Amino acid sequence: MPIAVDIDVMLAKRKMSVGELAERVGITPANLAVLKNGRAKAVRFTTLAALCEVLECQPGDLLRWEPTGPGAWAPGPGDAGRAGTGARGIGSRGAEEGQRPG
Repeated sequence: MPIAVDIDVMLAKRKMSVGELAERVGITPANLAVLKNGRAKAVRFTTLAALCEVLECQPGDLLRWEPTGPGAWAPGPGDAGRAGTGARGIGSRGAEEGQRPG
C-alpha cells in the first residue's frame, strides 16, 4: 500500500505502549494494531486528530505516501517538505501561487 503508517516511530519517541495509546485515543488495541501495521483501508479524521493530540504530533508524522510501481514520483530538490503532493501541491490544479484553484 502506498500509504505508510509510522505510529511505531511516534510511540517510541513518546515512550508509550500500544495499550496506553489505544486507551487514551478511545479505540481498541486490536483496531490500533490494524492501523499501526498498515492493514487499515481507511482512518477517520476524528481518530487521526485524537492520535495527533495524544502523541502531540502532526498527521504527517504518522502517515506518509510511498510511491510504488514504474515511474513513481520521487521528490526533487525543490520538493522538500511536500512529499506526496507533487510539484503543484494538494488541489492546486496548476494554479499559480497565491491564486485560488479554479
